Amino acid sequence: MPITDQQDATGIGTPNSTRSKDHVIPVLLNSEGGSLAGNSSDIPEQICNAFESFGREARIQLLRGQQLIEAASEVAHHPLVVVGGGDGTLGSVSSILGARSSGTLGILPLGTRNHLARQLKIPMDVPGAVAVIANGERKAIDIASANDMGFVNNASIGFYPLLVRLRDAERERLGIPKSIANLIAGWSVFRRLRHHALRLQLDGETQTIRTPLLFVGNNTYSLDAGHIGERGSLEDGQLSVFAVATRTRAATLWFALRTAIGRSNPDDDFAAFGNCREATLHAHSREIHIALDGELHRMRSPIIFKIHPAALTVMVPAADVDPATDSGR
Repeated sequence: MPITDQQDATGIGTPNSTRSKDHVIPVLLNSEGGSLAGNSSDIPEQICNAFESFGREARIQLLRGQQLIEAASEVAHHPLVVVGGGDGTLGSVSSILGARSSGTLGILPLGTRNHLARQLKIPMDVPGAVAVIANGERKAIDIASANDMGFVNNASIGFYPLLVRLRDAERERLGIPKSIANLIAGWSVFRRLRHHALRLQLDGETQTIRTPLLFVGNNTYSLDAGHIGERGSLEDGQLSVFAVATRTRAATLWFALRTAIGRSNPDDDFAAFGNCREATLHAHSREIHIALDGELHRMRSPIIFKIHPAALTVMVPAADVDPATDSGR
């Protein structure tokens, strides 16, 4: 049974002094998102039990926002650090546990969508994910950054950050689920569709654009039918950049529908389109809202996007092990 310390950043599981450093594993959990949002969650106990079944001891901390980033810096020297949360949580610690650490990240997919974990074929259940951390293999993947803030999936400027801001405001005001708040916020964003004047440099080449949405992906995102939003690799060492062309509300809706079925036309639908290793964005104002892996930030212009090849080492399923069966040992 886990032991809870009465602290803002709650510690669960008391390290046994007879165990080696490698057997006591720091586990940082985002207490505010996804599966851990409810106070009655038994997930910390599940995590402790799962690690115990592999002869490991989990030292769990339940953390909020900046606490999690600070804790990641404190434990970055460990050979293995486990982080539980969604893509935004993983993105927020990626630069700390990547370029600034020689250790390995273990992922517990406890968020809403868990895009990175799914791409790495990490099981969505706690025992399965812990089995990968205990018995999997290491894999080096690329991460990206915007003004040195890391992200593992994508960054966006324009109507998506506005949607996140309005969605969070509606959730706080009405106490409704994220899915319903998304619908309300989406309609509001569509009614007030705004275009941003941006100056964009891709690998040294500069162009001025007006766009309702700029999207920067960690590696190449597909626009092909049946594979929208998917990446073929996390190791290409490239950013993918899409700036949606200026259009009316009706044309934007038509573009979104065509993109959803893989019928977009890069030459007509995008003001900028391509891959690069570095991009610099000059906004029309001194500061601009940006979403990194779905988390909203306010950032000073210019914003410098960079790819960091093989900067983050993560645990993934071993090629000859099925984590679904291995978790039942």
